[in-house]
Amino acid sequence: MSIRAVAAVDLGATSGRVMIGRIGEGRLELELVSRFPNGPVEREDGLHWDFGALYEHVVAGLAEAVRREPEIESIGIDSWAVDYGLLRGGELLAEPFHYRDARSERGVAEVHAIVPFTELYQRNGLQFLPFNTLYQYRVDGRIADADTTLLIPDLIAFLLTGTPVAERTNASTTGLLEVASSEWDLDLAERLGIPAGILPPLVDPGTVVGTLRPALAERIGKDLPVIAVGSHDTASAVVAVPLTNSNSAYISCGTWGLVGLELAQPRVTDAAREANFTHELGVDGRFRFLHNVTGLWLLSESVRAWEAEDGASIDLPELLAEASAVRGEIPLFDANDPSLSAPGDMPARIAALLGEDAPASRAAFARSIVESIAAAFADAVQAASALSGREIDSVHLVGGGSLNRLLCQATADRTGLPVLAGPVEATALGNVLVQARALGAAPATLEELRALVAATHEPVRYEPRG
Repeated sequence: MSIRAVAAVDLGATSGRVMIGRIGEGRLELELVSRFPNGPVEREDGLHWDFGALYEHVVAGLAEAVRREPEIESIGIDSWAVDYGLLRGGELLAEPFHYRDARSERGVAEVHAIVPFTELYQRNGLQFLPFNTLYQYRVDGRIADADTTLLIPDLIAFLLTGTPVAERTNASTTGLLEVASSEWDLDLAERLGIPAGILPPLVDPGTVVGTLRPALAERIGKDLPVIAVGSHDTASAVVAVPLTNSNSAYISCGTWGLVGLELAQPRVTDAAREANFTHELGVDGRFRFLHNVTGLWLLSESVRAWEAEDGASIDLPELLAEASAVRGEIPLFDANDPSLSAPGDMPARIAALLGEDAPASRAAFARSIVESIAAAFADAVQAASALSGREIDSVHLVGGGSLNRLLCQATADRTGLPVLAGPVEATALGNVLVQARALGAAPATLEELRALVAATHEPVRYEPRG
């Protein structure tokens, strides 16, 4: 089999990257083309994304990818969930808001006054997160002026191709997709005052969205199709989790830790609602039955605060090595405490939760952060097992967190299960695999795609200690 190449745009909440994916018989490789920062910017009306800069980084990265690999055949885009841009006549009305902006708190109160959360959960199967898109829509003063709303990866695809669509895995995070049918819940939208006409046509992963606009094809250097992938980054990541059986849990760990199981059918029960487990769509109609845990955001925000205090950068591997050497009882805090959700002085807020147990040294403080994240992971794994009736026998941890050996070992210790760490770039790999399959360059089933990942990206195994 000849080697085929695609371009993967993978956008996270703190950074983005453009990568070249190459796939062939027994071969699955990534080449990093560009990496760029991404994060909230404060404007007069609240927290936004610097979307103009983000888009320019994407286009420049794609041009460099084509320069390096002229045989690239397509482009796929994934990003974080829930955030969107409003358009009228094909023009963006304003910078997209950042999901951590405080405005959504008012949206929660207004939505739940109209449709109680118990009913919402029966309709959309989503865990309660105060920034879910329907809460944002409810308080967005520009929504009445829009004729289209597009989630971030769909918005970039539209700017590249001119075709407005909503890819289903990301659409399932809005709260406006019926869990039973995977179609827009137009009745719910109407009740919440969200104009149903702004919701674009739904497409599945593997659909060709369109081809590059002529001016962009010239700038990028090639006329390429944009293929819808699992455009929610976790959906792409789960494609590349080398699951060997249905009793394996997964954790996709970066800014957030998404902890759960893959199901063929939803389990929209009172117990699942009370445990705040969600049913987000995955590739091939699977359900990602999972719980959001605050992930490495806690550590990265703490390091950022310490660097600002010192006026110098911190060597994270060195800090984690020192944290690993800490002995004695490790104080824990609730990693999901709402007080930790906003940017700002993270060490002070964590210290407030720990009280008099707050460690004095940064190494011990970092150890508390990592162990608290691992404890939250373990609680979510146990809940997934109880809610699904499955006896979990292993945990696959993918994404940036798989490089954090302290976190991987702590997760094994606290779950009492072996942790299989890697691949690090699971999201980009899943993006590449869905594109390649659409091009006829990869196996047909998820199981075969995962077998290729397992054969080319052997995970690191962490055994639980007594």
